[in-house]
Amino acid sequence: MIVLGVESSCDETGLALYDTGRGLLSHALHSQVAMHEEYGGVVPELASRDHIRRAIPLLQQTLEGAQIAAADIDAIAFTQGPGLAGALLVGSSIACSLGLALDKPVLGIHHLEGHLLSPLLASDPPEFPFVALLVSGGHTQLMRVDGVGQYELLGETLDDAAGEAFDKSAKLLGLGYPGGPAISRLAEFGDPAAYKLPRPMLHSKDLNFSFSGLKTAVLTVVKNAGAANVCEQDKANIARGFVDAIVDVLVAKCVAALKQTGLKRLVIAGGVGANSQLRAALNAAAAKKRFRVYYPELEFCTDNGAMIAFAGAMRLSINPGAAKREYAFNVRPRWPLDELKVI
Repeated sequence: MIVLGVESSCDETGLALYDTGRGLLSHALHSQVAMHEEYGGVVPELASRDHIRRAIPLLQQTLEGAQIAAADIDAIAFTQGPGLAGALLVGSSIACSLGLALDKPVLGIHHLEGHLLSPLLASDPPEFPFVALLVSGGHTQLMRVDGVGQYELLGETLDDAAGEAFDKSAKLLGLGYPGGPAISRLAEFGDPAAYKLPRPMLHSKDLNFSFSGLKTAVLTVVKNAGAANVCEQDKANIARGFVDAIVDVLVAKCVAALKQTGLKRLVIAGGVGANSQLRAALNAAAAKKRFRVYYPELEFCTDNGAMIAFAGAMRLSINPGAAKREYAFNVRPRWPLDELKVI
């Protein structure tokens, strides 16, 4: 079965073709980072318009890369939510229009399920069950994953997600957008002893997170130093203090989740999973605590069509009737992962 995946939940337009027999055939991605950088964040209307402009050329590129015709597609999976409503509508309308034109069934996919399953695309995929840390711009959650569609929420952020804290703290330091990679790079040059920032909820007895206080601590440090007078080295020191704090919390909660569930496999999914400091700390913890940690390929950490095609293919492999020839569509900008139906 060949499944076309369409991703347009925020500021990346991604299309991919996944074959249940041969694996990932091809994928194409366009990031809108350069367009939104001028505004310091994603502008929803501009994001939607750019998805319209990019989707069909990316589809043609994906088909050419796989050396197949559109008629060879067996089903179309698209991101139905969560995400920006306008952006989701573009991808959904394109997927359902293609389904109607080609007489192929379509299937709406939960964006976070795509992230959760994306490490299975790696050359050394994890086996079920595992604990997953879903850590991205808008989400920070710990999940127990027993199979496709079988997810148990263990803990989540009570306020800002880790990715939001990265972006907002980077903005306070004048690093621009996107902030996560910029503050991570700057932290490499910082002194870890210069600033000891708080580790919110590090010692709580649950698996929840809170990062708004850490962001406020960065704001306080910058204000006390005089924002206009913070030198580059001091910015690097603040960045290092911030990154160390957030990594300490994420690693501690992951270790606690593994202990609570008794599992020995940890999967990291989402854009923050590409962070080098987080990966180094998790690898060190894994060696010490004797568990295995799995990451998606770097190209699949951010939003992409491959994870949507793969999630659709997995669901259809278990339940071939999940895709329908029903082309009226709706989107779900807010869609809790625990509302997904168990297959």
